[in-house]
Amino acid sequence: MNTYAKRGEGGTHPESAHSGKPTTLGIYIQVPFCQTKCTYCNFHTGVASPAAYAPYARAVEREIRDWHALHAAAGLESVSRLPPGNADPMSCHSSLRSESAFALNVAPGFSPASSAFANTIYLGGGTPSLFDPADLARILAAVHSQFPGADPIAPSSNARAAGTEVTLEADPETITPEKAAAWLAAGINRISLGAQSFHDAELKPAGRMHRREDIFAAIAHLRAAGFANISLDLIAGLPYQTAASWQASVEEALRLRPEHISIYLFEIDEGSRLGRELLSGGSRYSAAAVPSDDAMAESYEFACDRLREAGYDHYEISNWALPDFRSRHNLKYWRREPYLGFGAGAHSFDGRWRWANAHDPAAYAAAIEQGRLPVEQLEEVTPKQALEEELFLGLRQLEGIDLAAIEAQYGADFSADFKETLGARLDELRAQGLVERAGTRVRLAPARLAISNEVFVALLD
Repeated sequence: MNTYAKRGEGGTHPESAHSGKPTTLGIYIQVPFCQTKCTYCNFHTGVASPAAYAPYARAVEREIRDWHALHAAAGLESVSRLPPGNADPMSCHSSLRSESAFALNVAPGFSPASSAFANTIYLGGGTPSLFDPADLARILAAVHSQFPGADPIAPSSNARAAGTEVTLEADPETITPEKAAAWLAAGINRISLGAQSFHDAELKPAGRMHRREDIFAAIAHLRAAGFANISLDLIAGLPYQTAASWQASVEEALRLRPEHISIYLFEIDEGSRLGRELLSGGSRYSAAAVPSDDAMAESYEFACDRLREAGYDHYEISNWALPDFRSRHNLKYWRREPYLGFGAGAHSFDGRWRWANAHDPAAYAAAIEQGRLPVEQLEEVTPKQALEEELFLGLRQLEGIDLAAIEAQYGADFSADFKETLGARLDELRAQGLVERAGTRVRLAPARLAISNEVFVALLD
């Protein structure tokens, strides 16, 4: 089954400290709470009492305000410089260290607190729209206090204007006129709406709390408040979905004319209840009603054609946008640009190191209260991994990759043997009609995007 990883939902590439230009970061805020757990969900989220929301928000706010000291105490030195003798018990790689500050293209002694700003902020989860708007406003105020220059787009200005893109993930049933107005006042200027389907017969068995009419009401509330940048998610492959119902959902989405649309194929894996049921051959969670792989591929191809006709730019495998409305934050992930994550389970990447906070919200909050960062995962990205990521993530983008630019960037890592092997594989994939090549630029064949995972495996295996 072909799968498209979600969000996981660009700004500029990081500049050298020697250039005098500030480094641009993406800031991700993780809210791991939902009202219910959807049957298809494979994220580290859970259902909690609303009483847990405010204390968690305070912990996130403290992590952001104290981030420089917390990173240093955890041995991360704010740019993942791990000093000798790091004895932080929460660090699973305490013996590792980096001899130089390489990440974010900076020189030794670089201070991100004074030299970096955030041009994208993303509040995801989970369902951050469940939180009191005042708590979200305090979290955003903490970000702005720590990253000078991270100014939101003024609520009255055009969403396409230069400024910080501030996205909030929201479920339709959680949106009220009062919340929408408060979000905009807090500096949130982009909403990512988890519609998933416009059919109650598909939403209900999937565990979604909203219904079709809630999607239309949510959009109306957001537009009335002044939001001019809305993204809408749909999922192809939900139980009981048919070709007709899928096409109707796509048409309903186009009728609402969001600035951005994300379409994901249902992912079968052990991380979700429905996925486990399908893998085990069971029938719970409406597993028998999940469409076939071929049906999902046809649904995806229909969406590609229909959204193109409607004027949407297909810029990444799962994402379409009206002109100038690409997701700048998610582009950072696909371009391997630096980002800092705050909250339970939040991931960070500085160019060479990736790390993540503890997933359990209670353990995370307790650690922050004690003045320590609960680093649960820490990984140094090897040059080989980085090169493969450049290829894989670059090919997810419809513009493709420039092999000459990648070769120049990676130098010795782009060895003659690797270049020869890669060239032979690309020639074979081109002969099969899976990729297109023009000079040094390579991209996935637009007509074969539905089997993109097979192309990635063949290219990188």
